Amino acid sequence: MAETQIEFAVETAGERLDKLIVAQVGDDLSRAQIQVLIKEGRVTVDGEPVKAGIKLKVGQTIQVTIPTREEPETVQPEAIALEVLYEDAELAVINKPAGMTVHPGVGNETGTLVSALLSRWPEIGRMNIVEKRVGIVHRLDKDTSGLIVIAKTDAARIKLMAQFQARTVEKTYLALLEKLPATQVGRIEAPISRDPEQRKKMAVIRGGKPAITEYRVTEFDFSGGQALVRVNLLTGRTHQIRVHMAFIGCPIVGDSVYGYRKQRLGLKRHFLHAAELSFDHPTTGERLHFTAPLPAGLQDILNKLREK
Repeated sequence: MAETQIEFAVETAGERLDKLIVAQVGDDLSRAQIQVLIKEGRVTVDGEPVKAGIKLKVGQTIQVTIPTREEPETVQPEAIALEVLYEDAELAVINKPAGMTVHPGVGNETGTLVSALLSRWPEIGRMNIVEKRVGIVHRLDKDTSGLIVIAKTDAARIKLMAQFQARTVEKTYLALLEKLPATQVGRIEAPISRDPEQRKKMAVIRGGKPAITEYRVTEFDFSGGQALVRVNLLTGRTHQIRVHMAFIGCPIVGDSVYGYRKQRLGLKRHFLHAAELSFDHPTTGERLHFTAPLPAGLQDILNKLREK
């Protein structure tokens, strides 16, 4: 079996080994999967196998050996409940929960949105595209909740994707930032590409793909100094909002990959929610607009911050 090795140094003493590895490998491995690698001896610190509870010191070298598995060619339908906000013969709009991966990949073969789609609408399996991407027009990160449009036919998929490419789709997100940005309204134009130092992460890199994010602060009188912002995406790069907010020094609350590794609010996900989505219906041309309120867990965080 082929293997991939990742090596990095400890920068802060006292961090949990599994959390530190999660921050390096991004969304592809869960903490439970990383704990299995540790138990199997596939994680070393300064060349020695270790236990998950080891006290880490600055400068120590961590090496992770990840078995490389082929991505599945087929997807098993799974009867997973979906919150469907709208559907017709051509498309559906779903309010995706945090924790659900959009399509299968290495380490995420089950519990995906595609598996749920194939169970609810078996006909989408006949699309002229690899099975693990049937119905998918755009993506949301695993721990990002909110609105996602699904195509039920090849014709609808092609027309919807063309709208994303032409930037006529309007996407608005709500994000809670660790700090108040320097300006209340801003536009971030910074190219994004794969981070050459940490292969599972993205980064602002000269020569990367163009990426444009606009934001507006809507609330900031929180005791912890956080800021609630509305974010509009003009491009759709992987992890774009998370990377851009970290780039301006205001990472998203709960984002242990691009933000603070030691979280102050105890969130088990990042505070990023796809709240509004507008696009033209692929058949009728009618402009459709959808909204999804903050999930209860995120709303509770805001309520507690306001009380303080």
